[in-house]
Amino acid sequence: MKTKHILLCIGLLICPILKAQSQADSDKAYLATVTKRSDKILAELQIADSVKYKQVREIMAKQYVDLNNLQLQKSEEQIAQKRTELHQHYVAQLSAQLTPAQVEKIKDGMTYGVLPVTYKAYTDMIPTLKEEEKSQIMSWLKEARELAMDGGSSEEKHKVFGKYKGRINNYLSERGYNIQEERVNWEGRMKASKSNGR
Repeated sequence: MKTKHILLCIGLLICPILKAQSQADSDKAYLATVTKRSDKILAELQIADSVKYKQVREIMAKQYVDLNNLQLQKSEEQIAQKRTELHQHYVAQLSAQLTPAQVEKIKDGMTYGVLPVTYKAYTDMIPTLKEEEKSQIMSWLKEARELAMDGGSSEEKHKVFGKYKGRINNYLSERGYNIQEERVNWEGRMKASKSNGR
């Protein structure tokens, strides 16, 4: 009976240690993953200064880790507030190290380049877009990108852009564009272009 009691006590002591060790290993693995992800995004910026490169990579990796750890917060309201604070701090840190164009590239890198691809798609699909309409589309896509940057997964990031694409489509429909017709015509132009290219 005494032996069982001692083993139980040892088990109660060891379990939290093993759990903490497992969490530490998981944290290290996640940090390694996001550091690689940051390296991939930063490769496009071609930062020659190795000290600056490492500083920016550290800022990026920390942002990924901090966003991942947000799930530990108690409520959605707390998460949203903390996410906003992290976002503002993160962008300020990047802006202190990089040019505005480089910060834009990091934002696009963190959101899989959805903004430039989507903007190009709209302007190619509807060549008759007015400047004010292009400006509104870009404004909403930038707003979507800021929110998507804080998404915890690829799915979450794409969901944000999906919501804003819906808003853009509604806006264009209200402006008299037939989105379905424009898409069919665009696809036709692309097919014709490919045929001519062969």
